[in-house]
Amino acid sequence: MSTSHDGLWGIGELAARAGVSVKTVRFYSDGGLLPEAARSAGGHRRYGSGSLERLRMIRSLRAMDLPVSAVRRVLDEDEDTAGRAGGALEDAVAGQLRTLGSQLRALRWREAALRSVQECPPAERPARLRLVGAVTSPPDTAPLARFWRGWLPPRMPARSVTAFLEVAVPQPPEDPDPGQVLAFAQLYAMVSRPCDGSAGQPQPHAHRDAGARESAVLYAGLAEAYALAATEMRGDREPCPGEALDGFVDAYASARTTADTPDFRRALSRQLAVDPRIDRYWELTAELTGPPEPTPGAAHDWLCAALAAETGTALPA
Repeated sequence: MSTSHDGLWGIGELAARAGVSVKTVRFYSDGGLLPEAARSAGGHRRYGSGSLERLRMIRSLRAMDLPVSAVRRVLDEDEDTAGRAGGALEDAVAGQLRTLGSQLRALRWREAALRSVQECPPAERPARLRLVGAVTSPPDTAPLARFWRGWLPPRMPARSVTAFLEVAVPQPPEDPDPGQVLAFAQLYAMVSRPCDGSAGQPQPHAHRDAGARESAVLYAGLAEAYALAATEMRGDREPCPGEALDGFVDAYASARTTADTPDFRRALSRQLAVDPRIDRYWELTAELTGPPEPTPGAAHDWLCAALAAETGTALPA
């Protein structure tokens, strides 16, 4: 197949050289990606020899599933930089990698969800399917954040809320196993319905009278106490008095601008024993994040047990 006397190719010749259909060449030409050099006397499209390389570049970019708009930016920059790779190509590839990463993550979650259904007893599969099917792939953590915003003091400073949510809201694993998908689905179901059948989210008594400053003091102190308790828990120590417990009590005492006395400790222990609990939330969170890192809920329970042991207060059954 040879070039005509004017050095230009017809649409059929260009298509044959590139190994594509005439329809493909026409599509890219009509979209402005492959400009024609001229028209013949009969009105047929004519292309210069540079069109072959441009068409190959278009095919390569489209093979990566880049949108036409991104292909156009890369081609325009390619012309401006005399064929040297520039930022448009780098941005297009990076954007496509992000898109593929999201798609792959969604597929991994969907596969694990299906395996969760497949691996449970046949009689339980319809209920399991409804449970995991209610969660998007990949899952959205916004419902968990909303749950905690209802649990936390309403006047708590935004910075303190954000810091707490970073700890309390588990990030879904990139490559989950069926058990982790099930745990997240159970978390989602838990936070998507009223707790204990009540009309609203029950809050611990310690939150009800807390203003902005008091709640900020309380949660900053609790975060430090939980970190200290987690260190004790990693060493398999039983709940006991010490720096972690002192920091825990001091967080409540400072928030209430009162002194840390034996009477205060006994009253606090009794109050914490009857406050609403969400142990199941933390159990499911641990299944998502994995051992051995103690959750804030586990640290809270350890500290409550230490306080009860010190004050002789009975823990709830």
